[in-house]
Amino acid sequence: MRVLLQRCYEASVSVEEEVISEIAGGLCLLVGFTHTDTPETVDYMAKKIVGLRIFEDESEKMNISLADRGGAILSVSQFTLYADVSKGKRPSFTKSAPGEKAEALYDLFNQKLADSGIIVETGVFGAMMDVKIVNHGPITIMLDSDEMRSK
Repeated sequence: MRVLLQRCYEASVSVEEEVISEIAGGLCLLVGFTHTDTPETVDYMAKKIVGLRIFEDESEKMNISLADRGGAILSVSQFTLYADVSKGKRPSFTKSAPGEKAEALYDLFNQKLADSGIIVETGVFGAMMDVKIVNHGPITIMLDSDEMRSK
């Protein structure tokens, strides 16, 4: 599972030029799944994200998590996080989980985030979406469950 996390002032997602979800402060997550991801992977990543201390305290140190300060998450499915561009000029997406599996894991991931008390807004799985993000910092972090668990 890969998540591109961006701390943001605001974020929104539109489908067919209509805003369907938006947040005013918190995290925008672009979320992708691979074949080996499981519900346990989703649980691990949801807990990691909610607890990440990436917001400043009064000393301007990144010491506060979203769970500590409040805020919202905009979660957007993004199978292209598993693009393989090692050969040729066109990306291959064979490392991405099949749609049915990815959608089930995406729904579970969003539920786990919401269960932690965070407001969660989402995109539309599988839709062509326009995502607007006003990144704050900028703080952008790539989380890869395979890399994180191997350490």
